[in-house]
This record gives sequence, C-alpha cells and structure tokens, in this order.
Amino acid sequence: MDDRERQEEAELLLRCKRGDKMAFGVLVQKYMRRAYFTAVGLVGSHHDALDLSQEAFVRAYCAIGRFELSQKFFTWYYQILRNLCMNHLRDKSRHAIPFSLLEVEESSIAEARGEASPSGVVEREDLGEKLWEGLWKLETDEREIIVARDFLHLSYRELAELLNCPIGTVMSRLYYARKKLARELRDVLA
Repeated sequence: MDDRERQEEAELLLRCKRGDKMAFGVLVQKYMRRAYFTAVGLVGSHHDALDLSQEAFVRAYCAIGRFELSQKFFTWYYQILRNLCMNHLRDKSRHAIPFSLLEVEESSIAEARGEASPSGVVEREDLGEKLWEGLWKLETDEREIIVARDFLHLSYRELAELLNCPIGTVMSRLYYARKKLARELRDVLA
C-alpha cells in the first residue's frame, strides 16, 4: 500500500468513525475478497467463510469507534475474523475436513486458474485436492500462516503485524509449517 492509498484509507476510517456507512462499504469492497479467502483457508467451507467474513465486517463496523487510526484496518479486522473462525472451528469440532467437502465455488476456482486444457484442469484439480488434504492435516496455526503467505501473498512484515510477532518468528513458523506440509504431501501423493 503506497502513501496515497494509506491516506485514502485513513480518510475512510475517519469517516467511518463518524458514522459514515458508505465509507465502511468502500472498505468492505476493498477487503472482502481477501477476507473470504482468509476464512475459507481457515474453516474450509465456502458458505461458512462467507458467513464468517460478513459477520466479522459487521462486528468491525460495530466496534469501529474503538479502532485506533494509527492501526492498519485489515490487521485489526483480521483479528476479528480470525477469532470468529477459531471459535467456529472449536464449536463445530472440526479438526480435519476432506477436500471433497471443501465447498469452494467453481467460479472461484476457474477465476484463479485461468483458461487451460481439460486434461490440465483435471491434473491441476487433482493436485489441488491433494494440497488441501495435506493442508487440513496441519494444525490451524500452521495452515493459517501458509494460507496467509502462499495464497494471500502477504509479506513477512504484514504477517508479523497480523500475528503480532517478530518477522523472525514468522519466518520460523512458516519454515516449519511448510516442512510439515511437505511431509504430509509426500504421504498424500504416495
């Protein structure tokens, strides 16, 4: 995010704090895709991810008066979303979900992969299924850091802000999570 974008977001947030619903709608539009993919990476269900990301936006709107303008909105929002997702997982007692139950919309998959030959699509979907199987065998915090870095393409600095830890810790957690995923994928691909 460059200085101009930061300034625009700061102005939107100030308007939000003053009760401007339209300004908050702009923030929702800006971050809803990232929020959805964060939630689907954590809970594994298209419908639950939509519900949870929307609920997090509602909670953020209700709490916007307590938001400190020195913070980044997504970092603050992420904590709300993450807590909702963790509570959802705890309440549903979901520890591992097979890929066949992962309800990601076909349009999301098609958009992400672009055009490809039918055989290429089948191979990619098979590999994607195995990747998700491996991801769901990881602990939630391991899956979270891989999704944030490798699917949302967050920088180490952004991850450190989101997870409230030093960059070195982020790098270490990511290294060990990827290493564990590689072991899981060896098992799944074997």
